Amino acid sequence: MTRTNDDEPPEWAKEQAREMMAAEEPSDDEETEKGDGGETEEGDGERDADADDDRVPDVPADTVDEAERLTRLARRTEDEAAAAFYRERRDELVTDHDYVPRLREEDDTLVLYPDEWMDDGTVQLDRIETTDRAVEVSLSGPGDAGRYREIAAYNDAVADAVADAHDAVHADTARSFAAFMSNHYVRAVDDATADMRAEFREEYFPRNGWPTDEQLAVVDESLDAIESVAADVDGPEES
Repeated sequence: MTRTNDDEPPEWAKEQAREMMAAEEPSDDEETEKGDGGETEEGDGERDADADDDRVPDVPADTVDEAERLTRLARRTEDEAAAAFYRERRDELVTDHDYVPRLREEDDTLVLYPDEWMDDGTVQLDRIETTDRAVEVSLSGPGDAGRYREIAAYNDAVADAVADAHDAVHADTARSFAAFMSNHYVRAVDDATADMRAEFREEYFPRNGWPTDEQLAVVDESLDAIESVAADVDGPEES
């Protein structure tokens, strides 16, 4: 069929359609810069570089907090074997992130250095590309000492309550578990995770609790009794 001028759209409609098509078409610059994924390779590289910059220092904040906690526990305990245990745990934790812990005595500061800066226990200044990668934590402040006393008092109260409600086997285990949770984690006995209970049952208790064969045989029952009794003991304030 032959089209007439009346069949054609008005000029304003044509112009609007051309503007819409132009808006949807990429410019020559965009065509050049965009890769198959819709982003420029240069832009991806810049984002990767920015992500690396954000990872300074390279050790996670929760690892720093735990290293500080273990250091404070080592300083607070009067048991040299326990102090050595805390320091060993701290060193292993930090080493897993390729850092080395050091105590700077002149200003009472825990310092975490990247392992690559060290040589035979000494920081090599020529290896330091940016000091921002080091971590410093002052140990002169109060830290968690107040919290420790609060948690320890609560855990001891739970152990006493277990002794009132159960026989000596469960009571003795409760005292060992209270010491373990207070000194190793500064956490309430009824706030122990499955991993913490397993560590106590399989590692700490046999080596440090001097348990009898009867205690070892019913340790899981003892832990259940501790959790049950703790429900009736006023807990420490939330930190």
